[in-house]
Amino acid sequence: MKVVILAGGRGTRLGEETLIRPKPMVELAGKPIIWHIMKYYSSFGLTEFIICLGYKGYMIKEYFSNYYLHNSDVTIDLRTNTTTVHSNTSEPWQITLVETGEATMTGGRLRRVRKYLGDAPFCMTYGDGLANIDLSDLIAFHRDHGRLATVTAVAPAARFGALGLDGDQVTSFKEKPSAANDFINGGFFVLTPEALDRIEGDDTVWEQEPMESLAREGQMCAFRHMGFWHPMDMLRDKLHLEDLWDRGEAPWKRW
Repeated sequence: MKVVILAGGRGTRLGEETLIRPKPMVELAGKPIIWHIMKYYSSFGLTEFIICLGYKGYMIKEYFSNYYLHNSDVTIDLRTNTTTVHSNTSEPWQITLVETGEATMTGGRLRRVRKYLGDAPFCMTYGDGLANIDLSDLIAFHRDHGRLATVTAVAPAARFGALGLDGDQVTSFKEKPSAANDFINGGFFVLTPEALDRIEGDDTVWEQEPMESLAREGQMCAFRHMGFWHPMDMLRDKLHLEDLWDRGEAPWKRW
């Protein structure tokens, strides 16, 4: 199963960090947060990634193009113009990096990568959130209910899109409501390619009409996750995640 990661946003609330790099490249414990997300998916055997690029996307391309250089000891001989890699650090990943436009909305980015998806269901997540979701259970849940979409429902503070639930079925979706809600959109989707038919163009926000229409039609179910989930929206989020890692208590670390 392929994994799509939305990695094109600016992440302005992280201040100076995202003036010089895209949000998914902000480092956590010396590695970009997108690396942590990919390592987590990889720990469940999901190793084929499609990354939706936008703001400063060339930096993500450069990181993965020179992955050995960034993560291994190397000897560079300028006389012979050769590079020797020592203690080779590699990952079993196949990565497709797609330029989806700097100003494109989340739905538009998904629409632009559809040609790389094929006909099978795929996973999708954002490039700035970490969790300890059992991805095997999430995928099995999606296959069992037979709808077009599954969204992971989490229950932190209500500053994200809220899910209305009837059992496991999503009945409504509202982006960033003002009132407190029990469950919100935690990302970590499983989708069939047909779910993307609701995306009209680059200006379409996935979390608005596409998700709302799937909910209205009874084509979206919620996988409840009561464990760890945390986005990296602000500097305080980054510091909290760094602290968990430094104390050896990072719930997303399965490797």
